[in-house]
Amino acid sequence: MIYNYKEIKEKYKNNYKIEKAIKNGEIYKIEKNVYSDTKNVNYLELISKKYPNAIFTMDSAFYFHNLTDVIPSKINLAIERNSSRIKDEKINQVLIIKKLFEIGKMQMTVEGATINVYDKERMLIELIRNKNQIAFDYYKEIISNYRKIINDLDISKIEEYIERFPHEEHIYETLQREVF
Repeated sequence: MIYNYKEIKEKYKNNYKIEKAIKNGEIYKIEKNVYSDTKNVNYLELISKKYPNAIFTMDSAFYFHNLTDVIPSKINLAIERNSSRIKDEKINQVLIIKKLFEIGKMQMTVEGATINVYDKERMLIELIRNKNQIAFDYYKEIISNYRKIINDLDISKIEEYIERFPHEEHIYETLQREVF
């Protein structure tokens, strides 16, 4: 299990006992303010612990939802626009305005870790909204995979989501033309 500093301090009461537990191998210091009771930790669990309000999005979410077999080179996390920035070169942060941030948020178990990720319906909208920033072949692969699972998607959820995004007419037209 992974602990933040507050949790480990509750368990061991003071810094002396924390340092003693580390020395004795009871716990391991993974990085600043992050501890674990095992030496090796799941990187997704670590990210979820460090950034509990962040939501996996874009390439990461497409991969976790099996819409692509391309392993992302960076982890893509959505954070609220007014949140503290993430200072980690392995993470690509996507800033989302508050009124859109929670739309489609769900929890999913990936590689044994429970993470926050946007659902397939939200990711379809994000794919269309970000079409011009995505490589053409990659976009076509994901759209093609969405066509294969169209009967598994919640169409009313997609319509509800679209209504809350700017340029809803464009999103809806693109959806009709390329997916349905």
